[in-house]
Amino acid sequence: MDSPKPLSYRSAGVNIDAGNALVDRIKPLARSTHRPGVLGGIGGFGGLFELPTGYREPVMVSGTDGVGTKLLLALEAQQHDGIGIDLVAMCVNDILVSGAEPLWFLDYYACGQLDTTVAEAVITGIAEGCRQAGCALLGGETAEMPGMYPGGHYDLAGFAVGIVEKSEILTSDACLEGDALIGIASSGAHSNGYSLIREILVRSGAHAHIQLNGEALVELLLRPTRIYVQAIQNLRKVVSVHALAHITGGGLTENLPRSLPAQLSAHINPQSWQTPALFQWLQEQGQVSTEEMRRVFNLGIGMVAIVPWESRQNALESLQASGEEAYVIGQLALRQADEGVVFLD
Repeated sequence: MDSPKPLSYRSAGVNIDAGNALVDRIKPLARSTHRPGVLGGIGGFGGLFELPTGYREPVMVSGTDGVGTKLLLALEAQQHDGIGIDLVAMCVNDILVSGAEPLWFLDYYACGQLDTTVAEAVITGIAEGCRQAGCALLGGETAEMPGMYPGGHYDLAGFAVGIVEKSEILTSDACLEGDALIGIASSGAHSNGYSLIREILVRSGAHAHIQLNGEALVELLLRPTRIYVQAIQNLRKVVSVHALAHITGGGLTENLPRSLPAQLSAHINPQSWQTPALFQWLQEQGQVSTEEMRRVFNLGIGMVAIVPWESRQNALESLQASGEEAYVIGQLALRQADEGVVFLD
């Protein structure tokens, strides 16, 4: 009787050599994101970062997120570079709401079998997102777990850390009745609502390359989440920003109240900006109610800045100078009953 062949990690489905090769390929990507404070490079057991000087009472702000089932569309379309930008955006836009400057980012890439070409494309996007946000890709983890994921699939998580002067932390305390709501345009659905989007695609039977206003549906759906770091940093140099709200899952309906004091609500005029064609198409094809659309999608507004009413024009000009489309979408008013957001249809 023949004795069984000796087992190895490779025969169990884990390719150590491929993992090492990936690390070598992404080292230049990580170096391209370095900023003052980075000590050493990737490959160690931990990333080192020296805190900036000049802070009297520095407060660290951290955030973590993923990109949800948008990953499944990226896998189907075999478009992997943009999803890395999404990952960074969802984390840094969140910590930006507290007034933090992003300092560094870590990623977690998990798969059943490592495809170094796909992984490198994803991490190329992560590095691009870090450059846009001005933070360093300080390290990460690649986990190859046979049997955990179907062939060709992977999952992502990201972790961002930023810093803010304690006296400059943005909270709801500064918000006042009459403040202006400045809506900053999104680049699409960002990374939210894709479970519903995928259901709508199944129901409609739409081909990925149908055209909406001259753009392919698949390109609109996979367009990376916009990163607002530089625009908001520039805005805060020009006007007093009372609060910020990152419009993610839950839309304006659920995200704006998180940045407001209990006595105030956001009165929004939906006619103050043009809802992008993508959302109109999704609503029609899925027969989704307007109320549901508002509590699932951003509908074209990815970030809201709350500023004094008299500063609204200066705020618009600053954001436009930073390359953003922005609109006055409403005002803060005294809250009636328990409505955090009132749409003035």
